[in-house]
Amino acid sequence: MGFSIALIIFSLLMMLLVLMHKGKGGGLSDMFGGGMQSSVGGSSVAERNLDRITIVIGVLWFACVIVLGILMKGTS
Repeated sequence: MGFSIALIIFSLLMMLLVLMHKGKGGGLSDMFGGGMQSSVGGSSVAERNLDRITIVIGVLWFACVIVLGILMKGTS
């Protein structure tokens, strides 16, 4: 039960974080200081931190999927 709730939370966080990423036309990450520096060159600190957080949440989401798969296999 706990892993199911964690999976739902991580899924919602992943959706939010992906939507915050900057696409071709800009993104919500510009609100956190990514707009000015990213146009000058390279990615900004906010963009890099958003990338790191997204990767960590993605790994945790994947781990929850694996654990739930193992638990479901063990109960059947």
